[in-house]
Amino acid sequence: MKFDILTLFPEMIDAVMQTSIIGRAQQAGLVSIQATNIRDFTLDKHNRVDDTPYGGGKGMVMQADPLFRCHQHITGGKHVHTVLMSAQGKPFCQEKARELLAHEHIVIVCGHYEGIDQRFIDECVDEEISIGDFVLTGGEIPAMAVTDAVCRMVPGVLAEEVCFTDESHWNGLLEYPQYTKPAVWHDREVPEVLLSGHHANIDRWRRKQSLARTRKQRPDLFEQFEPQGKQDQKILDEIYLEDDMVRF
Repeated sequence: MKFDILTLFPEMIDAVMQTSIIGRAQQAGLVSIQATNIRDFTLDKHNRVDDTPYGGGKGMVMQADPLFRCHQHITGGKHVHTVLMSAQGKPFCQEKARELLAHEHIVIVCGHYEGIDQRFIDECVDEEISIGDFVLTGGEIPAMAVTDAVCRMVPGVLAEEVCFTDESHWNGLLEYPQYTKPAVWHDREVPEVLLSGHHANIDRWRRKQSLARTRKQRPDLFEQFEPQGKQDQKILDEIYLEDDMVRF
């Protein structure tokens, strides 16, 4: 899978995406992540890629032409699914990451300043994505977050598929608590069931923890959850009963 990231600061992308799991995945040829400097495609002798906004206002706006030239260089004039990281975009989530995984090649555009010329968006961008209801100084951090979330699902990047299918948000729930050695730390003990070796009981405990944690910490996700069979319903009944006992 290939990602091309259009940015004013390629060194930011390279510094992060060439390390750790994603860096090793690139070395193994499983994914390709290239950062291209938009300034290399401006015709301005001072390498400017921005100008004042029409209609007045504070700040500067990234110009359409350098962005377009950069985009054309990457795509060769062919259609490649193009994402703009934008505070105005749809919220990023695990489901969107799975949708993006279906594309062999993705271009991500990192905005800066007060935004980018709408004409480039209208001509080249397929969708706008946000990583949250807040504003950053540029699109590089969101671009890396999206790239990481998608690349880690590429076959071979993680040791096993369960490494991501068993995590928070894959099935609409938060992940269960995790523990490792020692069995007792600061007088806090690992739940006994995890030491039992009884895999069915462990699986049930983890499912219950996942449901309870989602209900408590992300009620918005929990409201959308549909029990996946009789065991889920039994576990939910237990959770509701235990909460009632605590209240009374």
